[in-house]
Amino acid sequence: MMGERTVMQEALFYSFRIEDHVPGDHLLRAIDRFVDLTGIREYLKPFYSSMGRPSIDPELMVRMLIIGYCMGIRSERRLCEEVHLNLAYRWFCRLDLEGSVPDHSTFSKNRHGRFRDSDLLRKLFEMTVERCMAEGLVGAEGFAVDASLIRADVHRQRSVSGEEGLPPEAAGRAVAEYLEVLDDAAFGGSTPVPPKRINITDPAARWTAATRERAFYAYSTNYLIDLDHAVIVDVEATTAIRQAEVLAQRRMIERTQDRFGLWPEKLVADTAYGSAPNLAWLVEERGIEPHIPVFEKSARNNGTFERSAFTYDHEDDSYICPGGNRLRRSNRNFSTPRSGIDKDGSIRYRARQQDCQACALRQRCTPNIPARKVTRSVHEGARDLTREITASDAFLVSSRQRKKVEMLFAHLKRILKLDRLRLRGPNGAKDEFHLAAAAQNLRKLAKMKPMPGLATA
Repeated sequence: MMGERTVMQEALFYSFRIEDHVPGDHLLRAIDRFVDLTGIREYLKPFYSSMGRPSIDPELMVRMLIIGYCMGIRSERRLCEEVHLNLAYRWFCRLDLEGSVPDHSTFSKNRHGRFRDSDLLRKLFEMTVERCMAEGLVGAEGFAVDASLIRADVHRQRSVSGEEGLPPEAAGRAVAEYLEVLDDAAFGGSTPVPPKRINITDPAARWTAATRERAFYAYSTNYLIDLDHAVIVDVEATTAIRQAEVLAQRRMIERTQDRFGLWPEKLVADTAYGSAPNLAWLVEERGIEPHIPVFEKSARNNGTFERSAFTYDHEDDSYICPGGNRLRRSNRNFSTPRSGIDKDGSIRYRARQQDCQACALRQRCTPNIPARKVTRSVHEGARDLTREITASDAFLVSSRQRKKVEMLFAHLKRILKLDRLRLRGPNGAKDEFHLAAAAQNLRKLAKMKPMPGLATA
């Protein structure tokens, strides 16, 4: 017999609890255990007026932002719609069925105002780090650092040559933020070389061709992670060049030590962080073992002897060439002693011209110039220590562990959908990177500390 559709009739009373309709294994249930925002109102109290109408609850907005970044919802307009319709989202935001969802424009107004003035999103991220430490997920024996390019929200064609600079008609919040950070070493002051192109919409975004794709405008998100469980212990937004990324590594290590008291024994990174000044900073100032390939520029492709063929004599402060002759800082005495250190922090050791002329190995050593020269960094001691570490078995283990930070970047772009920024300007990049790193730490907590009574995969 053919059935008939039952026409819905409105009941006078409903017995309904959102709690009963959120699955026990829902991701937000697992995350909610680690979200404690009881101190948010007190923290933001100085940034609210004591007069006027009550504002939107800041805890509600923060919980909605956590949902957006944990679930990969990139649009705040769509986020408001999802929270309005989804029972699990309402439960996480502490909204009942009749609770009203704030308008999407509320987020923009608070972000450009009290959220940035109070550095709230930075505090939110640090709260997740503290919770990871309390749960025993941070060992602090070894850290890894790396950076990844995130596309800026700009159009390629709205740009001018870097030598010309910004046109007089360029205006907007992103332009004002760019002018404020021109002297910041993480952005405009990181290098004296002018950028090839400057985008009018977001001048702080850097034109880069560091990937196999076509060149694009981007920011760099820098992660400092603990190697035990790949917890992000610090995050920094910079312009997309190597000098700024190395500076971000130093800032993150210093901030982690000051804020959380974490002193790692070793730091794992790729060759971009293997410059002599950076290795000396890690070894001599911070006492950290650099598990980093040394950045070498002494390689030769013409078949002549490389610098590694010359032996350094510490007692005599000279190099011995393959032919047995010595290379010194100077082969004559000066009435006024000279340091022999160049502006780039390197020392040049020179062989005597008569020694090279009579040497049987001259064609394999210096066929085109009268005498051979060898440069040595003033930080060569840190470089030598790093070379010893990279030749050990421990470095092989560190090289495999370094992939953990790369996996976090893949998760950031593929799962959290942050392959392109939605906000503009340096502050917009900071906001997005802080929220994304906080979301990744919360998801890490939910994975490593499963709900009691639930079977784990």
